[in-house]
Amino acid sequence: MEAAPSIYQALARLESRNETGVLCTVVHSQGATPRHPGSKMLVYPDGSILGSVGGGEMESRVIAEALQSLADEQPRRLQYTLSEPERGDPGVCGGQMEVFVEPVLTKPALIVVGCGHVGKAVARLARWLGFWVAASDDRAELCTPESFPDADAYYPLPLAELPGKLQITSTTYVVLTTRGVPVDVQGLPTLLGSPAAYIGVIGSQRRWATTRKALLEQGTPAEKIDRVRSPMGLELNAETPEEIAVSILAEIIMLRNRADGQPMKRK
Repeated sequence: MEAAPSIYQALARLESRNETGVLCTVVHSQGATPRHPGSKMLVYPDGSILGSVGGGEMESRVIAEALQSLADEQPRRLQYTLSEPERGDPGVCGGQMEVFVEPVLTKPALIVVGCGHVGKAVARLARWLGFWVAASDDRAELCTPESFPDADAYYPLPLAELPGKLQITSTTYVVLTTRGVPVDVQGLPTLLGSPAAYIGVIGSQRRWATTRKALLEQGTPAEKIDRVRSPMGLELNAETPEEIAVSILAEIIMLRNRADGQPMKRK
């Protein structure tokens, strides 16, 4: 039977998977209390926990505050007196405790679908910009740390299967640097049902028109197709993979920061 991970191992696992949680730490105690300074508990988004800050009603309140902290992305310092339950105290030990609640938030995630030259350049720049990067390609030999070194995770599978294997949220940006229309037509419908903040497809206007027509013909609703940005990126007359990566990431940053992409000089 595998031993439970330590709090620090669990935190490292959250970071490596780009997942969220809340770290709760007892920072002060006075008198009789169930836990002392340094005691830790990790609260997961589903309310499950690892570790403890004391159990009972007090811990239940900490868990509730932790989940609220995750929702509003703000830390909080909680103070509890454990003396008189009849006036609302969460215990009868007689002491006082303070618990610091700290949300562990994810980095914005960027999924690169297509591990060719442009995909590599996009991943390299995105990682430098602080994104958590996932790589995906149905050509398994290209979707490896050796071939594609700047990703944090690898998904060597068809595009249509990706949403079922990787959590896509409202802070996920998906960049398709795929090798052709058939890959996009087969894979986009499942992706379009996700809450991704951005779905971009590489290629010319003609390529996208061909893809859009095929998607409509197979029954994909037009309003879902209209989520796609293609050709993606800002107009820089980019030619090299590196220039194209700058164009794509510039558009993502513009949208993420609710900017307009106009030259600063005009302002």
